[in-house]
Amino acid sequence: MADRAEEVRDPGALRATTLPPGWDEAVDLEADAATIPDPAEVEVPAELRAEIERLMSLYPDRHSATLPALGAAQAVHGWCSPLAIRQVAAVMQVTPAYLSSVATFYDMLRTERPARSYVYVCTSVACHLRNARRVYQALAGEAEAQGLDDLDLREFECLGACDMAPMASFDGRYVGPMSEEDAAEAIRQLKAGETVLPGRGLEDPGFELPFPAPQPEEELEHPKVEPAGGAWPEADEQEPPPAEGPPPHRREIREPFAPGTSYAGEEVDPFTRDVVEPEEEEEGEE
Repeated sequence: MADRAEEVRDPGALRATTLPPGWDEAVDLEADAATIPDPAEVEVPAELRAEIERLMSLYPDRHSATLPALGAAQAVHGWCSPLAIRQVAAVMQVTPAYLSSVATFYDMLRTERPARSYVYVCTSVACHLRNARRVYQALAGEAEAQGLDDLDLREFECLGACDMAPMASFDGRYVGPMSEEDAAEAIRQLKAGETVLPGRGLEDPGFELPFPAPQPEEELEHPKVEPAGGAWPEADEQEPPPAEGPPPHRREIREPFAPGTSYAGEEVDPFTRDVVEPEEEEEGEE
């Protein structure tokens, strides 16, 4: 079975997949143990320090502020450089290794020097069904052909703009739907510092989706919106059904029952909660 698995396995699939840098580097077992930087030894810009402290104050656990804190450092330094990570670690009082593990996991945090432009092509489900992979390959081919080397071009899991699939983010500007034919002009405009495909951006004036949702011929009645589980009617609108069966108690309860207990000196029926009168012994019985 194992031999058969080796036969059908695609040996080039792993090599063709873009993997994060350093994924195959061996762990340095001789390195010093991770330590938290001394705040007195790390100079942190005052505005960055204030922003990180503000972010930490929003959460009961300071670790919850890791992502926004790294984002704030990236906004100041342009990327999550070793210096930026050390500054955040000094303010948050965590190890730089902990911050690095987070920064290398999320695509929106950059652990390499800033590129000229950032192009993220969505290849998730909605865009994948519209050949987003070919759009990515066309952009990569044009970037190489036009000599645009300083470009961070990557596939992205989802950018949350499924209605304009296939789409891509050009330095944070959402453009779509895109096709392979758009690649040459998009790369040329990136290289020249121009707006990529003007009029095709999500926030461009007059932008409209090429596949608008069909509109109903008649105005539809707005659905009734209620809280989860339904709305509780007003008191005067309530019509509870009449009670069925015997009353729940045939006598007044003097005190609440506790689990496993009863009234002292009295035997109580567990179903009716009636006091069971003791049976009288007949004469002659011992």
